Order: sequence, then C-alpha cells, then structure tokens
Amino acid sequence: MKDYGELPFVECYAAQLNQVFLNVLSNAIDAVECEFTVLTIVTHDEESRRKGAIAQRTQAKTLASICITTHQIDNDWVSIQIKDNGPGIDTEIQSNVFDPFFTTKDVGKGTGMGLATSYQIVTQMHSGQLTCDSDTAGTVFTIHIPIKAVQEDA
Repeated sequence: MKDYGELPFVECYAAQLNQVFLNVLSNAIDAVECEFTVLTIVTHDEESRRKGAIAQRTQAKTLASICITTHQIDNDWVSIQIKDNGPGIDTEIQSNVFDPFFTTKDVGKGTGMGLATSYQIVTQMHSGQLTCDSDTAGTVFTIHIPIKAVQEDA
C-alpha cells in the first residue's frame, strides 16, 4: 500500500537513500513472508445435525501488507514511514536493530549490516533520524530527512 504525500525536492545523496529504502523494505518483506491464517470451526448442536445441517469451516486470512507513507513535516523536514504487519520485533532486542552485524535471521540468511548501514546513511550523511517502533501488530521504520542538506563546518 502507498500513501504518498506531496513532497518538495530534497537535497540528498539519492543513491544512498535508495539503499536505505531497499534495506528497510527487504526486512519488511522478510517479516511478512508467512501468511497468518485463522481457522474457525462452526459446529451445530445435535438437533441441527439431525435436520441435515452440515458443520462448516470458515477460513479468515490476514494478508501480509507493507505500507509506505510520505509527508512533509514542516518547512525543514520530510518523513518516510515503512510499516509492515509482520510478527514484530521483541522488545528486548529492538534497541539492537541498528547495531552492526545484529540479525534475527537464520545463519546464512543475512549479514546484519543492512540496518546499521541505513542508520549511518540517514544520521551521519543526511543529519536525519531513523527510528524503529514495533509490537505484535508489526513494525514501523520512520525516516526523517532535512529538506536542505546540512552544511558541515569546515
């Protein structure tokens, strides 16, 4: 899903920000790979069964989703949010998601460098912010980027 607000041109390192978006989206895709299925069995009482009623099975599926939202916060900042409805990240490890080599993936399934690199690109190269909020309903990564590039002192 997408909810793109009107954004101004942003002074940035576009290729590096594209890497950030790809890293965060890749993690979101990994989080929602499995489909959540709830099975409800409807049973009937004995009298209904004698009358020929048939027990029914209904299946409700919660489809995996990723939503990208963009908007201008004020005259100086824009925001990009990438939200998934995956299982979420345990509270105990949320503070580690931007650490180099940290991963929740199985051995051989990732380097643990994607979010660390993304954090560095957003915070150091763009003087922005990258945050992660997660619970059992999913995870939201929020990227705040200044519209004008911040000039470093010489």
